[in-house]
Amino acid sequence: MSEEILKALMQLFAIIAKQDEGVELKERDYIVNFLTQQLNDEAVKEYIRLFDEHAGLLDKEDSTENNEEKGKRKLTSVKDSVRILGICKKINKTLTQKQKIVVLVRLYELINADRKFTEQRMAIINTVAEVFKLTKEEISDIENFVIKNSPDELDIPSILTIHDKPFTGKNCKHIGTEALDGYIYILQIKSEDLYFLRYTGNEDIYLNGLPIHNRRIYLFASGSSLKLPKGKPVYYTDVVAHFLADSTTIRISYKVENVGFQFKTGDIGLRNISFSEGHGKLVGIMGASGAGKTTLLNVLAGIEKPTTGRVIVNGYDLHNEKEKLEGVIGVIPQDDLLIEELTVFENLYYNAKLCFKDKSEEELVALVDKTLANLGLLERKNLKVGTPLNKMISGGQRKRLNIALELIREPSILFVDEPTSGLSSRDSENVMDLLRELTLKGKLIFVVIHQPSSDIYKMFDNMVILDTGGYMIYYGNPVEAVMYFKRLDMQINSDVGECPVCGNVNPELIFNIIEARVVDEFGRYTPIRKVSPQKWEELFRENIKQSPIPDEKAEPPKTLNIPSRFKQFLIYTKRDFMSKISNTQYIVLNLLETPILAFILAYVIRYIADPNSDIYIFYENENIPIYLFMALIVALFIGLTVSAEEIFRDRKILKREAFLNLSRSSYLFSKITILLALSAIQTATFVIIANSILEIRGMYFDYWLVLFSTAVCANLLGLNISATFNSAITIYIVIPLLMIPMMVLSGAMFSFEKLNRSVGSFNRVPLIAEFMITKWGYEALVVHQYKDNAFQKTFYDIDKVINNANYKTVYYIDELEKRATDLIDLLPQKSTPEVQKKITDRLAVLRKAIINETYHEAPAIPFDILDKLTINIIDETTIYTIFDYLDKLKRHYSDIYSTQSQKRERMIAYLVNNNRELYEAKRRAYDNESLADLATKTFEKNKIVQYGDELVQQYDPVYRDPIPRHFLDFRSHFLAPRKHFLGMYFDTFWFNLVIIGLMTVALYITLYYESLKKLLDFFGKIKIPTRKK
Repeated sequence: MSEEILKALMQLFAIIAKQDEGVELKERDYIVNFLTQQLNDEAVKEYIRLFDEHAGLLDKEDSTENNEEKGKRKLTSVKDSVRILGICKKINKTLTQKQKIVVLVRLYELINADRKFTEQRMAIINTVAEVFKLTKEEISDIENFVIKNSPDELDIPSILTIHDKPFTGKNCKHIGTEALDGYIYILQIKSEDLYFLRYTGNEDIYLNGLPIHNRRIYLFASGSSLKLPKGKPVYYTDVVAHFLADSTTIRISYKVENVGFQFKTGDIGLRNISFSEGHGKLVGIMGASGAGKTTLLNVLAGIEKPTTGRVIVNGYDLHNEKEKLEGVIGVIPQDDLLIEELTVFENLYYNAKLCFKDKSEEELVALVDKTLANLGLLERKNLKVGTPLNKMISGGQRKRLNIALELIREPSILFVDEPTSGLSSRDSENVMDLLRELTLKGKLIFVVIHQPSSDIYKMFDNMVILDTGGYMIYYGNPVEAVMYFKRLDMQINSDVGECPVCGNVNPELIFNIIEARVVDEFGRYTPIRKVSPQKWEELFRENIKQSPIPDEKAEPPKTLNIPSRFKQFLIYTKRDFMSKISNTQYIVLNLLETPILAFILAYVIRYIADPNSDIYIFYENENIPIYLFMALIVALFIGLTVSAEEIFRDRKILKREAFLNLSRSSYLFSKITILLALSAIQTATFVIIANSILEIRGMYFDYWLVLFSTAVCANLLGLNISATFNSAITIYIVIPLLMIPMMVLSGAMFSFEKLNRSVGSFNRVPLIAEFMITKWGYEALVVHQYKDNAFQKTFYDIDKVINNANYKTVYYIDELEKRATDLIDLLPQKSTPEVQKKITDRLAVLRKAIINETYHEAPAIPFDILDKLTINIIDETTIYTIFDYLDKLKRHYSDIYSTQSQKRERMIAYLVNNNRELYEAKRRAYDNESLADLATKTFEKNKIVQYGDELVQQYDPVYRDPIPRHFLDFRSHFLAPRKHFLGMYFDTFWFNLVIIGLMTVALYITLYYESLKKLLDFFGKIKIPTRKK
């Protein structure tokens, strides 16, 4: 209280006291006692003199006014009336409403000192009360509480009585006790949550360890305890609970029964924790570092399942019947749950939208504004949250906003992990005041607290104290905890819990006692504790008996009304979109990245073959195959990098939203939708710019479709990485580990036939490459660009037949004839094992080739003696029959080649004769020589090789359809024009796009179930045995 206000109070006391017959001795003694509690001896003398001066006592010593004139002074002077109003206005501007109520109680207490309730005095007090803006009911309650003594006169709802007599009241509250002289009355001022205490008897009663005087009025503050001559103490929480009993609609019984928790490593986190709590309580959890405070909070909140024991809420098992308690429990973790790019208002607004589906837009905005106002953040509502390093709001404001995310829905049971860490003392008290106000609505709140101030410590109704190893060593009233441990430590003032002068409590004293160390013979502290955690727990079990609370069977009210999954998806999408567009750097870089890369890449590889010409010809550009590959790498790279941190940044928010049972799929789809839209724009700008510069005509959409599909698949892969690893550095280390194998196994850098034998393959793409997005994308682009460009598609079908017939005639049948010739040479030596092996090899090749021709390629030319193509039956006659068959086959393919070649020449002649320049221009504009060399493998030295029992064509892959091994076989050689599946053939371009789509779906499934993270965690649990030294 400031000096100015104390002087004003002295004037106010003096004006009231001097009315009528003047100041009485008891009134002056009251003023002295009042000042003694506030000030030192010298200051008391100064302010008593000030009181005497304003009361006219100093003037009376020299006054000659007789007793008769003194007795006539009845009415309050106009001067005093003006002074009263002036003083009250001054007080109004300085004191809080709570402090003004205390002042009013002291004024009543002043005139009660000699019980002179004259009209003038009461009129002054009523004037003060009106200026202080108190209601008539509150004024009446205070007046009755101070003046009345009979229980019948104090039978009003705002009074609680404590006595040993039969309770006959109809309106007041009552706490029964054992033999007690007189009555204890407690007054509640509901509007400000204030409580005052008065005792009318003559026994020794202690308030917070200090004796109270008969008929004096005391503030019964938060954390107070009242010790009676007999029976149990009465705590502040008991009083509040009785007043709440009629007003609250929330009924909660929260029971913790023998809860124990063991970590996966085998360490014990909690041991045999048991207690019970009811609604309207603020419960603290304290303990040294590593004692298990946060672990206990997580178990009590249902986040972690206890190894032993159970938690029962209104008859429901918290961990086994979660669906019954959905929306009942709220958790405020210590982590930062804010989206840095959003404003203060937006963070809270989108959180509210995910919690209240039934509220209108206006109601949501009003609720958000109200919550921000309560936390002192309303003026900051339009500021971006920013990062802890790049601060837009202070650390204290960040903390309050984090708390607001859960406070806005006011759950019936709330768990808060260190809400005051990082806050100033004022901010800490504001936050705790908010939590305290929630308990007045019947909420049950558990708070992990570290190094609380005295005022905050006394706010708690009960305190759980844990010791190292997860032992519960105290549960009960916070102030009593200080006295309890002082008694066990045998300190001389163990009956005093708070400072007699200032009323402060030092919670650190508890831990000084708990963790006291043994001193050695040299007077130094040793690491050995005087009392072990096990011993403290044993003492707690012996000395403190917990009282059970009544069971509540009604389902606790839920404050969570989750929207449908589709609405959650819309909210998530809007939230993510707003966070991204508010980050200018993010938008600019992502939108400019691909156009810049497209320009650089296309400009650099825009090659002109003729050194004496400035005319660019697409047909002669040897860099087109490289461009197709680099375009895919760009799509893959931007797809990975743009998504790699998406879930990693939100992991703490996701943990909270999972606790609220919000839809994970809605969240993931919102992320994918935003990334999909961004990838669509990025790949579109890349294709438009690069294809335009390189003059790749007529395939903008086709290229975009492949690059977009690749980018989306990379997005999902990036999201999987983001959800799997626990640091940004690890994520960006993993990206090259994924990209380099995709580049190597794309088919662009190395031929699959020329890889290591354990990886490569001659007749089809290696199995490991089938899992590479780049392989499917690159193959789709090369094949589509070659065979479906505006020039080549005119000739492709006929060229396919010609090239196939040429291969059969020139290479394939010749190789078969060589093997038939080998059989004639080897047949006479058939008896030796080595020759038998060679014969078997030749026969296997011939048999497989003839079966393929007979049943697939040339069924019109029959071969009826397949059963004779075995080592036991083969003879010269059969071999000559093979020669005859091969000769017919060669003539068949020669005829096809000749016929189709003539047809092609006629087509070319027709086009050239009509418009030769148009024909050549179209070829130069749409066809590309280097791409044709790649697609046909023109420079392949080995045109045909034997792989196992089959002859494999090594050139013209783009003209060769794969031969399926079974009905579902979809694998093929690289650059096949068509793919087989379900007995049908599909165009490579569309088939590969479908495969990329299926890979994307598969990655979504692994993302949803966090398969990669679970796999990594599984391998992380494997312990490698080490040799003991």
